[in-house]
Amino acid sequence: METKHQVHNLIILDESGSMESIKSSIIQGFNEIVQTVKGIAKQYPEQEHIISFITFNGLGNKILHFCEPVEKLEQIDEKKYQPDASTPLYDAMGFGLAKLKKELESKSNYNVLVTILTDGEENSSKEFTGVSIKKIVEDLTQNGWTFTYIGTDHDVEKFATSISITNIMHFSKNDIEIEAMFVKEKQARTNYSKKIRSNEEIQSNFYDNEEIKF
Repeated sequence: METKHQVHNLIILDESGSMESIKSSIIQGFNEIVQTVKGIAKQYPEQEHIISFITFNGLGNKILHFCEPVEKLEQIDEKKYQPDASTPLYDAMGFGLAKLKKELESKSNYNVLVTILTDGEENSSKEFTGVSIKKIVEDLTQNGWTFTYIGTDHDVEKFATSISITNIMHFSKNDIEIEAMFVKEKQARTNYSKKIRSNEEIQSNFYDNEEIKF
């Protein structure tokens, strides 16, 4: 029996205190992504979609899923997502990327899509720096990993570029723009699997680097 091509979806979601103001919109949008990923898995049966989902803040990292089949991906609610504390983004990225990289050491037939969603710049990491994360991102990109950065309330493009991420989407903190952001994210995620099926190169401007405006 031929082994399916694995698509690893690593989602790193900011759960710092400043996300409280958009908590309900983030929960709703993420839960729509849950349905999207499950739908993509059915639409592309030759692909095996694997989920790793980590939230983070100054209190630590929470692993809600790690290398689990898409069928096990669960929606979040106000009990599972409780914004608090600071934004150690570098540490969260370093933790998640190292953990997944180790898991994939013995594998070869896979793609990785990393999605980072945050409303603020790094402000409290202790283990990783911007320089070290930039090097990790560059090394993994060379190995076929695709990184996407979705942000608000900071210079999104400047920060993402500083850690060598070129797939960028920024939005403002209102319900209409957050909803539009998640729609665009879902469309890009679907297109990603389509390109894998057709053996097309994954474009460097995954989101077309558009700012959501109304």
